[in-house]
Amino acid sequence: MGVYGNVSSFERLDRQSGVELHWWRLDQIMARKKISTTVYITPEQNEALHILHTRTKVPVAVYIREGIDLVLKRYADQLPGQLSLVDSRDKK
Repeated sequence: MGVYGNVSSFERLDRQSGVELHWWRLDQIMARKKISTTVYITPEQNEALHILHTRTKVPVAVYIREGIDLVLKRYADQLPGQLSLVDSRDKK
C-alpha cells in the first residue's frame, strides 16, 4: 500500500482516463513544488469528489490535477509547442 492508497485505485484511474497515472508517477508529482491556487467548484462536484476520495483514498487535489491534465491534453493543439521546420501553410 502506497502513501496515497492502494495501487489498484491508481491503475483503475489510468484505465478510465487514458492518462498515464501510476503510483510511482504520483510520488514524483507529489514531490514536485506546487503552486497554490483557488478553484471554485459546484457543491455537486465537491460532493462527488469527496465520495470518490472516500472510496479510493486518492486525495481530491490529485483528481483536480488529473482533470487539468486531461483538459491540457484535449486542447494541446491550441498550446504553443515546438515549431515545424517546414511551414504547413507554405504550399508552392
